[in-house]
Amino acid sequence: MSFPFNASRGLILVQTTIVGPSGRAVSWLALDTGATDTVIAESVLVAAGFDLAQASQRVPVTMASGVEFVPVISLSKITALGQDRVSFPALCHTLPASAGVDGILGLDFFRGHILTLDFQTGQIVLS
Repeated sequence: MSFPFNASRGLILVQTTIVGPSGRAVSWLALDTGATDTVIAESVLVAAGFDLAQASQRVPVTMASGVEFVPVISLSKITALGQDRVSFPALCHTLPASAGVDGILGLDFFRGHILTLDFQTGQIVLS
């Protein structure tokens, strides 16, 4: 199954569905093969019913402004590019509003699969 993207734009945006303890939230994540981990905005996680104050684990993340400790949330399910991941760990961090996305879909989502980005046809295939 392939998914279209705009090859002339700066970011490749992927529609995702996040399932949490009390609901689901649809979000747009930037596909980022340079990011080790998937990062989801706090507002999206709260909308899916996560209580971020109850996060049992925080990890250091290097940002432009320095090192920050961010919560790790185990998503009940994340769906993107026709693929589901259950009990999927994601980092919680709020990106600046100017980013125009709800987070980053990182390498952890793609590991063990074949990701094809065809910039000539503007198609993504994840198998």
